Amino acid sequence: MSYRNILFICHANTSRSIIAEALLKKMIAERALHDHLSVESGGIAAYARDGALVSMDARLVLRDEGIHIAPESVSTDLKRNRHMVADADLILAMTQEQVRMIRDAFPEADGKAVFTLKEFAGGQGDIEDPAGRDEDFFAACRDEIKRCLEQAIERLAPR
Repeated sequence: MSYRNILFICHANTSRSIIAEALLKKMIAERALHDHLSVESGGIAAYARDGALVSMDARLVLRDEGIHIAPESVSTDLKRNRHMVADADLILAMTQEQVRMIRDAFPEADGKAVFTLKEFAGGQGDIEDPAGRDEDFFAACRDEIKRCLEQAIERLAPR
């Protein structure tokens, strides 16, 4: 299966999906795949809002990877931006609950490839929400997402 438009989802789009989007964009640039893949992210929870600031801890752990997320970077509420779900070829969630949520609440996801990031990378389980935790927990979350993306990138690269 070939995927061109990848959408990461999590509850609020202020930490995990932002980290995944930023890391995958860096990997795409390093592999010169930017002509073949596009990446976005959004939140699907009832409390997700357009314009919420990206977590400071998410920005800090990405900075350790050489990725700068501007302080004014904000979240995207997929309930208000349903076209992003409609445009996606591949939707990668951080938890099984989010997979169920996207399938139940977004008819735009019908027929789409929807997995947890861990599942798409060949594993199982959820990537735990680091919100409200310390920077070490955020770093561990970033590392877990990065490992999954490193395992999954070959499935995304055009053949």
